[in-house]
Amino acid sequence: MLWIKTYIVYKTSFNIKIENFMQELILFINPLSFLLFAFGIALFFQTEKARNRYVVITSFILGFILYANVAFYRFFTDFLTLPVLFQTSNFADLGDSAATEIHLMDIIYFIDVVLLLVLMKFKPKTIKSTPIKKANRRAYFLVAAAMLFLNLGLAETERPQLLTRTFDREMLVKNLGTYNYHLYDIFLQSKSSAQRAMADGSELVDIDNYINASYAKPDEEMFGIAKDKNLIVISLESLQNFVINNDVYGQEVTPFLNSLINDSYYFDQFYHQTGQGKTSDSEFLLENSLYPLNRGAVFFTHSGNEFDAMAEKLSETGYFTSTMHANNKSFWNRDIMYEALGYNYFYSATDYTITPENSVGWGMKDIPFFEQSVELMKDMPKPFYTKMITLTNHHPFKVEGEDKMIDEYDSKSGTLNRYFTTVRYMDEALKVFFEQLKEAGIYDNSIIVMYGDHYGISENHNAAMEQYLGQEVTPFVSAQLQRVPFFVHIPGVTDHGRGKTISKVSGQIDLKPTLLHLLGVDTKNDIQFGADLFSPDHHDFVVFRDGRFVTKDYVYADNVCYSKETEEPVDDSFCEPFKEKARTELNYSDKIIYGDLLRFYENPNYLQSEQELEKQLP
Repeated sequence: MLWIKTYIVYKTSFNIKIENFMQELILFINPLSFLLFAFGIALFFQTEKARNRYVVITSFILGFILYANVAFYRFFTDFLTLPVLFQTSNFADLGDSAATEIHLMDIIYFIDVVLLLVLMKFKPKTIKSTPIKKANRRAYFLVAAAMLFLNLGLAETERPQLLTRTFDREMLVKNLGTYNYHLYDIFLQSKSSAQRAMADGSELVDIDNYINASYAKPDEEMFGIAKDKNLIVISLESLQNFVINNDVYGQEVTPFLNSLINDSYYFDQFYHQTGQGKTSDSEFLLENSLYPLNRGAVFFTHSGNEFDAMAEKLSETGYFTSTMHANNKSFWNRDIMYEALGYNYFYSATDYTITPENSVGWGMKDIPFFEQSVELMKDMPKPFYTKMITLTNHHPFKVEGEDKMIDEYDSKSGTLNRYFTTVRYMDEALKVFFEQLKEAGIYDNSIIVMYGDHYGISENHNAAMEQYLGQEVTPFVSAQLQRVPFFVHIPGVTDHGRGKTISKVSGQIDLKPTLLHLLGVDTKNDIQFGADLFSPDHHDFVVFRDGRFVTKDYVYADNVCYSKETEEPVDDSFCEPFKEKARTELNYSDKIIYGDLLRFYENPNYLQSEQELEKQLP
């Protein structure tokens, strides 16, 4: 029953792409080998009562694991990993979003357990239960092993190097099955824990050589153009680029941001690159120009690492550095991680006046958050760098009354329908913030940076997105929907219509070198995978955490190479030169994090001495 239930869940609750009969066959049989082993343990119990108890408990636990993946997948379009389960300090804050994804009819996911109890209760007396012979147990487990090797063999034939491409969890689930995938995830977690203990820093030589070869020299006119100005970076919660210059039934969704395009450097080909850490991943990218992990969030799994963060660098140059977020300090482990990143202060919920009237959903509304934040900025030492994290435009996207400044969209997705209303509210909040900065006398001596932190509408809402966009959401379109807004507003430089729209393919990995160079801070010796977006040497390339990538002319998604000009598949050879670059950067970044390699890089001369030593060796 659990085998068949699992297959039905694959087909109804997950969006697993099947391309041929062999993939369908593998998907059908992949739960079986694990379930044979798991339930086979019952054969070692001597009494029927003990066997029945074990079978029921096992059925419930495995059913719960399957359902947990379903609930998680509904919003994140992803499967659970062990590091995510360890992020328990987030669970209390996740209540509203989680409740939205749990439905009353979900009880049907446990119907097999109910049927099992009924069958045990009303088992016909003609069915006798006798102790299992040793030879029969041996034969049973040989069959289970044969099923496992058959599954692995078919999977390797269909997808060579499956276990080395662990960035694609859907591929693992499709070929190994949900339960075997979780066993493999436990193995990966154990392996990553051992990597730090085994690391000695020697891997940094190859990494540093790669980074030096990719370094983009800053543009001479742009380097230091905002020197000694305050740096205000705003993380725009769940804001995707498709709402910019767009409307709902004739009502502009982002009128303020639309008006800001001509007064800013606006990057319209800028992508988020977050993984399971979502907002915390975008913060990690901003601060370190390293990729987030494929599993869990660096903020949780590696907060004890050594980092060379933007906050720490600016603090060393005389900036007062802080983060402003009207939420609990412990959410995403921020109180610990911010200290590791070198922030001087964290303005959290205890620094704001939060009431039921000025809160909604995840906490304080954006308008009062910005208003109170400006008051706090007045007392900050100057110059300051502060990062602000908005909240209102967060799933499940709810605003009411006068905060609802635009009509909801009309589709079968309540999530997409409400999304436009919270985006419109956030846009209004930004308008209020700019006005407050001017009144406080902070605006003229500041550089204001705004970027979307991650997607808001997952692929589970593709049908509604197709209705809104008026086109099919293919893997190509889905990759393009990962674009998020990125604005750099410099009073005295970009305002009064002196801004510029820049169409370089870029991502959050590029934020750190771009912003530091604008402030006149050199990054030549930094271990970073991003490049200055104003540099003429910047290459049009961005890789997502799941292995997809975008170049000037091509998009690689779902193992298919697409032409950006035609939006149609082309020969894979066009994308081949970029595949190695994508794999190399993700692999190098993972090595840095898992091995905590930056602890060996406190002195830039370390690598030079290592390289000189290598030259002397035979």
